[in-house]
Amino acid sequence: MVLRLILLFTIFPLVELYLLIQIGRHLGALTTVMIVFITGVAGALLAKSQGLSVYKNIKKDLQEGFIPTESLLDGLFILIAGALLITPGLITDIVGFFLMIPLFRRYLKIQLAKKFHQKYKIKKTYFSQDL
Repeated sequence: MVLRLILLFTIFPLVELYLLIQIGRHLGALTTVMIVFITGVAGALLAKSQGLSVYKNIKKDLQEGFIPTESLLDGLFILIAGALLITPGLITDIVGFFLMIPLFRRYLKIQLAKKFHQKYKIKKTYFSQDL
């Protein structure tokens, strides 16, 4: 666990910084800063619009008496995506934009369900039909 944290908070930012420097060398500093700024703004706007959509789905599910499990996971992924998109860096932007794609989130939810099934020996969940 400590090794993962070291990788996350030291090596990963250094790789991001290296990529930004290399892009800055090829495109220029101003262009690189503008790319980072534009992806941050676009990410914030995407996160807001998709977050509001998920919020409406959660509200609708609760009014109909359903537990909004899938929508809550979507909301979590959108929150993570928004944080990644406003963080300067190319790798974080790519991962953030992928998390904004509903089909990719669906794939992640199925993979999470599989992991929980394996780890906790759960027999049936919401995603069981997809396993």
